[in-house]
Amino acid sequence: MSRYKGFSFLVFVVLSIGLACSFPGLTMPDAGAVSTAAAQTVIAGLTQGASPETPSPVLELTSTLVSTFTPGPPTLTPTQTFTPTLPFTATPSIPLISVSVNTNCRTGPGKVYPLVGALLVGEVAEVYGRDPTGRYWYIRNPDRGDGFCWVWGEYATLAGPFLSLPVFTPPPTPTITFTPTPTITPTPSPNFTVKYEGKDSCSEWWLEVRVKNTGSTPLRSMRFRIKDTVTGTENVALSDGFTNLDGCSTTQTKDKLAPGDEFIISSPLFSYDPTGNKMRVTLTLCTQNSQKGRCVTQKISFKP
Repeated sequence: MSRYKGFSFLVFVVLSIGLACSFPGLTMPDAGAVSTAAAQTVIAGLTQGASPETPSPVLELTSTLVSTFTPGPPTLTPTQTFTPTLPFTATPSIPLISVSVNTNCRTGPGKVYPLVGALLVGEVAEVYGRDPTGRYWYIRNPDRGDGFCWVWGEYATLAGPFLSLPVFTPPPTPTITFTPTPTITPTPSPNFTVKYEGKDSCSEWWLEVRVKNTGSTPLRSMRFRIKDTVTGTENVALSDGFTNLDGCSTTQTKDKLAPGDEFIISSPLFSYDPTGNKMRVTLTLCTQNSQKGRCVTQKISFKP
């Protein structure tokens, strides 16, 4: 019997014993005798069928490596950090200051002090001290190399040993004096209106205009220019005061026209009757004699 048949017989014996135990009334053989006989049979079979060259069967266990994933913290990619560029590439040996916004420089640490200069963006000034609050810095005036001033530190960047700067006592606050707003007195301005009034004659002819002073100052002299646009004749009269020729016998005069006054002024004389011709008048009235002071000119055209 081969060794494989012996093994099968042993299995059969084991199963028989199990069945005997399961069914009541089934007579079980002696366990010792069965075991002895089975053992002898297996040993005999193994001995008779064994061959020196044939190896005994070996139960081989094949292990499979299973990878297990253990979750862990995510891998973080380092983030680049931005380092701002300062106006000073190296630490200076003296305190220096620069600003990011143009900053006024005053005679004292505050807006109440007079303005004497400015520290502009891109400029660097040496610092000599600070005020007790640490908000203002005492620097050499960037606009005047021989002077000093105070600059506000709101937009400032400092470099060098500025922490050891001395604390300066601010100068006295300037006294603010109130200057009353001056009362502006308007300058009197001359003005007038003029319109054609009529014509008159006494061996010669003249035209009359009515004038009213609508300004705020008296009028004292005049320049009366009249031109006949048909014949081309032009006459001019200069006078201090004003004259009204009333026919051949009556003459009225005024040395000035006060504001609101009205008066009829006669034109220079014509040697002919200008009736029907288009006349052009240019009248200038002035606040002083001899056509001086402030003068105003008005122009009208009409047909007598």
